[in-house]
Amino acid sequence: MIAITEGPINTQAVIDAVQADGAGAINVFIGTVRNQTQAKPVIQLDFEAYDSMAVKKMQEIANQAAERWPIQKVAIVHRKGTLQIGEAAVVIAVSTPHRKASFEACEYIIDTLKQVVPIWKKEKFEDGDVWVAAHP
Repeated sequence: MIAITEGPINTQAVIDAVQADGAGAINVFIGTVRNQTQAKPVIQLDFEAYDSMAVKKMQEIANQAAERWPIQKVAIVHRKGTLQIGEAAVVIAVSTPHRKASFEACEYIIDTLKQVVPIWKKEKFEDGDVWVAAHP
């Protein structure tokens, strides 16, 4: 399961997608919308994506992770559109035979996603909006 969605992410469905009999560990990363950035109150976030390219890049990242760790299954779902405080923007789940690999693979996937996937974030504040650099 690799997807861009406009609706809320079903976290349990993402976890269910990586269930595997050979998996002794499932690691899940849920990126949520926080209520502030650098002590400045955030009202909401807007995400835009080049959908087809984003899905292609996310699949490439999943493939790269599978070359480095013994991944049973991986799922990556990123949301686009307007998100409110507390909502999930991205959910990543990775199943592996042992926990260390699932932690490392999940961290690699989110870090790489933020660097190379064409998804852009706009933070909305009371006094205006700011596009956040996609690739810090």
